[in-house]
Amino acid sequence: MTLSELIIKTSFNFSVWLIRSCFNTKICDDQHDDLRRMDIGTLGRDIADCLDKHGIKMVPGFESHDLKHVLLDFKMTPLDEIRMQAFMLGNGNYSFACFAILLFGAILLPNSWVLFYRDFLAGRNTQPISNYTIQGYAGMNTLLLRHQIEGKQVQEHFTMYSFVRAAAFVMILSGVFGMCFCLPFLFSSNIADLIGAGFPFLGGAVLTVGGVLTLSQQSTHQYKHVISVGVKVNC
Repeated sequence: MTLSELIIKTSFNFSVWLIRSCFNTKICDDQHDDLRRMDIGTLGRDIADCLDKHGIKMVPGFESHDLKHVLLDFKMTPLDEIRMQAFMLGNGNYSFACFAILLFGAILLPNSWVLFYRDFLAGRNTQPISNYTIQGYAGMNTLLLRHQIEGKQVQEHFTMYSFVRAAAFVMILSGVFGMCFCLPFLFSSNIADLIGAGFPFLGGAVLTVGGVLTLSQQSTHQYKHVISVGVKVNC
């Protein structure tokens, strides 16, 4: 394991420990026990076996995260963790956690950018699974479910909306990366460092805010479009 992968693994282990320390884990632990008693070959049993194999416990609020690891067949390794986030981003998961983890991994694992991009494309061409829950899919056969989501590929045609949305994500990622890079220099006592890092930091902030505002406007526009079109109801 490389130093970068060790940093990622340590960060994730600390996050799991912190979340489990701050929240009541009884429901998660009881759910884990229920999954252990499910039939072999079901998604729920495979999730329990995977967690037990790696000595991992379920985390409150992130139960579906374990489901995606097993369903998508991504291993419990630092590299595959970042790969899964790239896949889920392409699959339509635009949560802050997904962006943050992917950016964190992309910075530490620059040699895997091509692999992350391929996973992103694979996610775009796979049936959306962001809303899958353990309660809804634990009893289904894992292999059959994998075949179903792979067989229902989504063909998304290129539109100006998708272009603007992609550009907004690039702006956000570039802005956050720029601010993170410049942040240490802002605490320097050297005036040259302050000036040299201050303007790029400001530029990164502008990019980030611009990207967020663009996404917000796009979402509002799409919502208004849906409302204006309406749905025909047969009474």
